[in-house]
Amino acid sequence: MASTPASARAPIILNAFNMASVGHINHGLWTHPRDQSSDYHRLDYWTRLAKELERGLFDGLFIADIIGAYDTYQQSVDVTLRESVQLPINDPTLVVPAMAAVTEHLGFGVTVNLSYEQPYLLARRFSTLDHLTQGRIGWNIVTGYLDSAARAMGQRQQLAHDARYDRADEFMDVLYQLWEGSWSDSAVRRDRAGRVYADPQQVRRVQHSGPHFQVDGYHLSEPSPQRTPVLLQAGSSGRGLQFAARHAECVFMAIQDKAATAALVRQLREEAVRAGRQPGDIKVLVGMTPVVGATTRQAQEKYEEYCRYASPEAALAHLSATAGIDFSTYQRDTPLLQQHRSNGIENSIKRLANGREDYRLGDLIDELALGGRYATVVGDAQQIADEMQSWVEEAGVDGFNLARTVVPECFGDFIDLVVPELQSRGLHKSAYAPGSMRHKLFGQGDRLPAQHHAQQFRQSVQGGGAQASPSLSTPYAQALA
Repeated sequence: MASTPASARAPIILNAFNMASVGHINHGLWTHPRDQSSDYHRLDYWTRLAKELERGLFDGLFIADIIGAYDTYQQSVDVTLRESVQLPINDPTLVVPAMAAVTEHLGFGVTVNLSYEQPYLLARRFSTLDHLTQGRIGWNIVTGYLDSAARAMGQRQQLAHDARYDRADEFMDVLYQLWEGSWSDSAVRRDRAGRVYADPQQVRRVQHSGPHFQVDGYHLSEPSPQRTPVLLQAGSSGRGLQFAARHAECVFMAIQDKAATAALVRQLREEAVRAGRQPGDIKVLVGMTPVVGATTRQAQEKYEEYCRYASPEAALAHLSATAGIDFSTYQRDTPLLQQHRSNGIENSIKRLANGREDYRLGDLIDELALGGRYATVVGDAQQIADEMQSWVEEAGVDGFNLARTVVPECFGDFIDLVVPELQSRGLHKSAYAPGSMRHKLFGQGDRLPAQHHAQQFRQSVQGGGAQASPSLSTPYAQALA
């Protein structure tokens, strides 16, 4: 592929994709003798990774999470436990401060499922992380999809898909009132002589009354560098895109087909405009698994070596829960699309099939040779960079979440081999920009832009008040007006 002059390019967003668990996307590779993912419960595993990613000028470390267990395959967790298919798993938020302490620029996008949280306490947790990272925290907003999580949290089953997003919309509005509206920018004075740490007249009480949440209180944290963390989201359904258009700043997609991804990117940006935002207000990231070698032959040999340790069955256990189908009951020649002609399961299978009407279970298993189903690119540095450039130009994405294979060599090899090639094309930065995670991504300051939905809550209280501790009272119907 011909190289475009560096001056004509915008650097891509480059994230490492990981999880606070042994298995993540490419399952079974924990058995490789050089893999260190079983050290996920050690702080030095995370601090070494953070320093390595900052060496490669990565924008961030995106940490996925799951609530519940994958128990659809064989109607049990046996394969899930034997192969550590995202079980066991630790809380991803707790490793961030340690990584922030050994880095200066690396951002951290952590996944938290809001379906099992309360906004009042979650607001404090992210404000704390934003303080401790000095403005380098992002939140990947998920609503969950596992009934096993609902049962573990004392519910018979999870809410219906669209109802989860309805609840999430209100959840976000409560958070915005706390993050953006409770404390004025001038509230914190730290006046030792006058014995005033915070001016009571500049701290507002949030009073929210809605169908899902009732809140009456003050945000517990003083304003952090970003106030609201960078907002990430991965929904691709119609309702999910509406949610993203209103709230998200970065959207993660995991579709292998470039044309389908391009169509979804266009749809997302159109939704953003309808929500009163600019198309460029949302950055789109796509999942990719690179396997790179100094030569094409070395890369292919490495890929074949990795495949000998991978577990397609573990990947099936993962996908069974995602699609809501027990694939263990199927034969290799079972045509998947002919099995389901209604409800959300059909959409899940269509995404797997990439438009093939004759798609069979055997085709899926063959695609899981590396234990996962992200777009896998095998080659030398130039070939990997060619493919990444192609995704940017043909699918319209802004960057990548790079899934791990054998840790830590997968990231080290990418940094040593591919990063210089990307830099030579103007596709990767040569130095970090100063500022918060949001400013590094968008170049427009630390705070949410004026056209974001959250700003209505901030603007409505910036005028101050004559009485001590005025209230921000926003019934939900009024807040949505």
